Amino acid sequence: MNCFMFPGQPLTTPAHLPDDEHFRALAELARERTGFDIPSFSWIAEPATENVKLQVLGVAQSLYRARLLCEQGIMPHIIAEHSLGIYPALAVAGSITEGDALELAGKAGRLMAAMGAREFALGCIIGLSAETVLSIAEGSGVFLANCNTSRHFLLSGTRAAMKMAETAARAQGAFSVALFQCDAPLHTPLMAEMEDHFYSLFSCYDYREPSVPVMNHLDNNFLTAAGTSAFLVRQLMEPVYWERTYLALRHAGASSFFETGQGESLKKYNRWIDSEREKEDA
Repeated sequence: MNCFMFPGQPLTTPAHLPDDEHFRALAELARERTGFDIPSFSWIAEPATENVKLQVLGVAQSLYRARLLCEQGIMPHIIAEHSLGIYPALAVAGSITEGDALELAGKAGRLMAAMGAREFALGCIIGLSAETVLSIAEGSGVFLANCNTSRHFLLSGTRAAMKMAETAARAQGAFSVALFQCDAPLHTPLMAEMEDHFYSLFSCYDYREPSVPVMNHLDNNFLTAAGTSAFLVRQLMEPVYWERTYLALRHAGASSFFETGQGESLKKYNRWIDSEREKEDA
């Protein structure tokens, strides 16, 4: 069973963009629906932040990768999404159009950028246990944003609090700690102040029943047309649980995994999870 995995926002732009009919069509669609010109990486509409650019680009890259796979005869039997990968995931599942996916990413990104009056940061912590990371988060006043594997986590909060968390993680012996600027504390309760704005945005779209099952990353249920709008809001305020999502996908019968986006972060998480399971079974 083929599983298409849609990753979240890329952190950087690729050195080279594809130059074929599929990517050109998606770039033109992004330009029309978001006011962002991907080839020049610039706005033709009201400017927004670099993160919003990357969010729109990430959706375009995911849609492009999915097009190529389908063109090769590799079709999804089940779909998984990580963070902002939900938008292209819904498009490939037939719940929304490609244009809607790009537009949703742009509009949601602009709403998140509106929180930028305060400085927020995202922190990647590798090598500590979940218990230790949660203790650091509580002690620093930040929140768990991603639980990707048993030793790979993202925290988010104000930049000052994240600096405290970084110091604490290093003191606890983390293998790696890195901080990144972000527009908003995505996947944390701090997003609740924008909840009404996001409800208004997501409720403006029509969602069809997915033609391919889409497993959500919170409770690992499959999305329905009626529940999609509420999930899009909820997932902004709660952590991404990738490890348990991957295990649920395996349990559901997924055996071949295709990362439909920039990079191979989800594949790397999967390999780590598989290696731990193999050690446990040995």
